[in-house]
Amino acid sequence: MKYGPAVRRRKLGSELRALRVKAGLTSGEAARLVGWHQSKVSRIETGRSGVKPSDVLLLLDAFDTQDPQLRELVVALAGAEDAGGHHWWHAYRGLLPPSYRDFISLESQACQIRTLETSVVPGLLQTPEYARAVTRSVLDGMSERHIEALVEVRLARQSVLQADPPLQLSVVLDEAVLRRDVGGPGVRQRQLAHLAEAAEMSHVRIQVLPFSAGGHIGLTGPFVVFSFPNTTDLDVVVLDHLTSSLYLERKEDLKAYTDAFDALALHALSPEKSLEFITQVAGWTRTPTPRRAPVTREEAP
Repeated sequence: MKYGPAVRRRKLGSELRALRVKAGLTSGEAARLVGWHQSKVSRIETGRSGVKPSDVLLLLDAFDTQDPQLRELVVALAGAEDAGGHHWWHAYRGLLPPSYRDFISLESQACQIRTLETSVVPGLLQTPEYARAVTRSVLDGMSERHIEALVEVRLARQSVLQADPPLQLSVVLDEAVLRRDVGGPGVRQRQLAHLAEAAEMSHVRIQVLPFSAGGHIGLTGPFVVFSFPNTTDLDVVVLDHLTSSLYLERKEDLKAYTDAFDALALHALSPEKSLEFITQVAGWTRTPTPRRAPVTREEAP
C-alpha cells in the first residue's frame, strides 16, 4: 500500500483511460490530438508518470469531457498547487504538508464522507477552542502563530458543510471522544454543545458507539471514506498516522472499510439516541428540535 501521491496518480490515470475509451479513442489517437508521443499517454494512464493540471485539461478537451464537476474532480487529482484554479488552502502551502493539502482537496470535492473517530472530534465538527487545544497537544512546541494558522485551516475546511449542496457527513464516534477532557472542562462542554447542534442538521449524521458495545472492528483505528459524485472509481479511504497519511483505493480495501463503517453504524446508537447520549455525558438537558435543513451558500454568513 502506498501513500497519497502514488494513489492519486493511479486513480487519475485510471479515470483518464476510462474517459479516453468512452470517447472511442486509442492512446495513440489521443496523443496525436494533444501533440504528444503515445508513450506519454501510456505512462499517465498507468500512473507511472505525474501530469500537470494543464495537461489533464488538454486530455479532457480531446475526450470532449464537458461535465464541469467531473472535469474539476479529475483535474484536482493531479495534485498540483494550481489544480483546477486557486483554492483557499493555497494561501497556506508553506505551512501544510502535501498529504494534508491532498486531504483538503479530496474533502472539498467529496459529496459524502463517512468517518470513524476513536480519540477526538472530527475536524469538520470542532469548535475553534477545541481545535486549538488538539493542535497544541499534537504539535507540542510549535509557535502560537503556526498553531493559529492551522486552526484557521481547520475552521475553513468546515465550509463544505455550508455549501449548496452540502457535504453529507456521517460520523461514528467512540464514547471516549465525548469523555476525553481536551482543553479543560469548559472547552469540552462547549464542544459537546456544538456536536449536539450539528447533529440536528439534516446532512450531518452522528452516532455514538458506547463502551457498552464492547469490542468492535473500529478498535483498529480511525478512518475516513471519501465518496465522489459521478463515479465510485474515485472513492478513497484515508488512514492518518503520526507523520503521514495512507491512501487506499483498491476496490477490496474500499469494500472492507465501507462494510466496517456500516457494521459500526449498526452497532452504534441511533442518531436520536446518540443526541440524548451526548447531552447526558454533558450533564445537561435540552428540548429536542427538528433536524435543520442544510444551509445554502447564499444563506451562509
